[in-house]
Amino acid sequence: MSKFDEMYALLPFDGSDVREHYKRYAHWLAQQPAQSMQSRRAEAEMIFRRVGITFAVYGDKDEEGVGSERLIPFDLVPRIIPAAEWAWMERGLVQRVTALNRFLHDLYHGQDILRAGIVPAELVLHNAQYRTQMQGAPVPHGVYAHIAGIDIVRAANAQGEGQYYVLEDNLRVPSGVSYMLENRKMMMRLFPELFSQHAIAPVAHYPDLLLETLRAMAPPAAAAAPTVVVLTPGMYNSAYFEHAFLAQQMGVELVEGLDLVEQDDFIYMRTTRGLRRVDVIYRRVDDDFLDPQVFRSGSTLGCAGLMRAYRAGNVALCNAVGTGVADDKSVYPYVPEMIRFYLGEEPLLHNVPTWMCRKPEDLQYVLAHLGELVVKEVHGAGGYGMLIGPAATRAEIEDFRRALVADPARYIAQPTLSLSSCPTFVDSGLAPRHIDLRPFVLSGTKVQMVAGGLTRVALKEGSLVVNSSQGGGTKDTWVLQEEGSTPC
Repeated sequence: MSKFDEMYALLPFDGSDVREHYKRYAHWLAQQPAQSMQSRRAEAEMIFRRVGITFAVYGDKDEEGVGSERLIPFDLVPRIIPAAEWAWMERGLVQRVTALNRFLHDLYHGQDILRAGIVPAELVLHNAQYRTQMQGAPVPHGVYAHIAGIDIVRAANAQGEGQYYVLEDNLRVPSGVSYMLENRKMMMRLFPELFSQHAIAPVAHYPDLLLETLRAMAPPAAAAAPTVVVLTPGMYNSAYFEHAFLAQQMGVELVEGLDLVEQDDFIYMRTTRGLRRVDVIYRRVDDDFLDPQVFRSGSTLGCAGLMRAYRAGNVALCNAVGTGVADDKSVYPYVPEMIRFYLGEEPLLHNVPTWMCRKPEDLQYVLAHLGELVVKEVHGAGGYGMLIGPAATRAEIEDFRRALVADPARYIAQPTLSLSSCPTFVDSGLAPRHIDLRPFVLSGTKVQMVAGGLTRVALKEGSLVVNSSQGGGTKDTWVLQEEGSTPC
């Protein structure tokens, strides 16, 4: 299987063949004493621990059987993307998210794409993430996924060149942007000299863009300065650090469900000075827990009556309820057709080739090649509920075979891509490790994004699982600007 490294044209690296956009950094790195880099690794860990940047590793249990909170490992070698490469990727991301929003609006209104037979109606209308409560409901500017995290991977093509693929779309409550911002702050603190040597596009203005996007969704009756809040499930959520961080960075209140109350189809926030009307809720709570009168009756994470106020147009929810149907892995194979249907354009970013196990012919192929493929649950997330055939035992493969035969519609399968690698500091020194990239796309009155994203790295040698929830680490992502541009 061909391999592609972001920094080196040849592996194993023998001191030459550094890619052009990495040459300045490689020259700097070669001059750094090993002890200096080790001490900076330790400094970064100390600072992150002090700040409290952790993530739940659910597969790792403590003595009481509870998932443990761990520091997310941070790697000192950045992932660097040339300006032209990013410009092309950005166009592809804007195109994809625009089409996904058009699909969601169509799904909850005219359903033209279903009547045209391009997306099977039963696939979405019987989907657990399809919300009948949203049928015909108005949403500001027709936007459903205001914050999208699109997972991008790169693998070598037949010519040995790196080709980008969209691995999955995250349209519900995508996380990770706080780590993108904190990684950049850390790199600027540890290596200020590098930022004077490279024209690196800034990312620090993301909270400003996010707040602009949220405010643009405010109901028409809202004040000139709409009241925005971040709704969190609470401090025991694995991404609570991010919820608190973004609220602080935007200068808005962080609230829990019990802080909110519905009155006369409006939502109010309890304060020490009494009730204050809320115009926009950036919710980090799943649909099922938003309103106990509509979804799970026992939920205390949301606000009773929230959906009534939402459907009345008196409060905006970002992301909108019901976005999950568009990022379901069973719907993913149809996104290129969505782009053609709604935009009349060819997709710039390609999907990973995908077998849909609900189709009998696809199922037979997957069953015959389980040892070669990656098989995923269509509703799975975080790297759980999947089989990586080449790394699986015979027993694991047979267990998955039985699950597939019992409920094939629950799964999709993809070829095992050799994800691109990037040099990473490990205990033995510098070694290649597989990475992916999650850029964050904001959709309001316009679609915009910062130049960068969260680069996740699989720290175990040979591992293709980069998810932080399973012990993966992160890197700073540098998008180089054209020479002469103002660096960050």
